[in-house]
Amino acid sequence: QVQLVESGGGLVQAGGSLRLSCAASGRIFSMYAMGWLRQAPGKEREFVAAISWRRGDTYYADSVKGRFTISRDNAKNTVYLQMNSLKPEDTAVYYCALDARGQGRYDYWGQGTQVTVSS
Repeated sequence: QVQLVESGGGLVQAGGSLRLSCAASGRIFSMYAMGWLRQAPGKEREFVAAISWRRGDTYYADSVKGRFTISRDNAKNTVYLQMNSLKPEDTAVYYCALDARGQGRYDYWGQGTQVTVSS
């Protein structure tokens, strides 16, 4: 089985920064991409950012471009999300996810970490 464990969430004032981490462990045979998604209260889960595992290509939602940066450490099977210039509307539970089969969908999910941005 594969486990994804997120860390780094918390409470921060608007304009502040947080860095999320997500470590993958277990029976990992391949990794095609990892991503971050978020879900705010009363809203659907939405895409935030993703990174291809081999080439490191990055993708961002328009709402976070220029403020968030996704990166990876292949040796540690870990993905990061550096979040700067945080806004109250960034408040959500952030989930990391792993595309392990290269089929364009996420096969494994973390348990989520709460990010709260106060105004």
